[in-house]
Amino acid sequence: MKLLEKLKFSPSSNSTQTQNFAARSSIYSVAINGLDGRSIGLYDFKGKYILFVNVASKCGFTPQYKELQNLQDTYVDKLVIIGLPCNQFAAQEPGEAEQIQSFCERNFGVTFPLTEKIHVKGSKQHPLYQWLTKKNLNGKSNSSVKWNFQKYLVNEKGELVDFFYSITKPNSSKITKHLKYS
Repeated sequence: MKLLEKLKFSPSSNSTQTQNFAARSSIYSVAINGLDGRSIGLYDFKGKYILFVNVASKCGFTPQYKELQNLQDTYVDKLVIIGLPCNQFAAQEPGEAEQIQSFCERNFGVTFPLTEKIHVKGSKQHPLYQWLTKKNLNGKSNSSVKWNFQKYLVNEKGELVDFFYSITKPNSSKITKHLKYS
């Protein structure tokens, strides 16, 4: 991943070569840590859909945690949900790792993985969100994260399926139709 970051961000006279290399990147090669600081190997989820959701504890959409957990429980053999705490939208995730974990478990029974707090946009955007939001990396589409609880669905082959704005509930047929027939 370090090589990819250097290629992507280093000035280069051959940007086509950089884009071609980036286009071959895999979501499974992106490094990210859990709230406990330990590495989460996305490659461990090959063969399952992954729903990435930027989350926050003090957002109007925070009750979606419960719906996300229900979705995870319903499709446990086909889906992994990964919550990614982010404080970029109205400072709605001010907590530290232990506070976030405790809040999610106590209030919503969350058992799905939660990552370290990350940036989902801007100059400090995490490489995972670079992959999710840039067509030259994901091979599907460009997007931008508009608010907390925006969702990105990746299929069992590691391909971006689609993204869903915050107003799309986790149990929406827009999401579940991909899981029901896989």
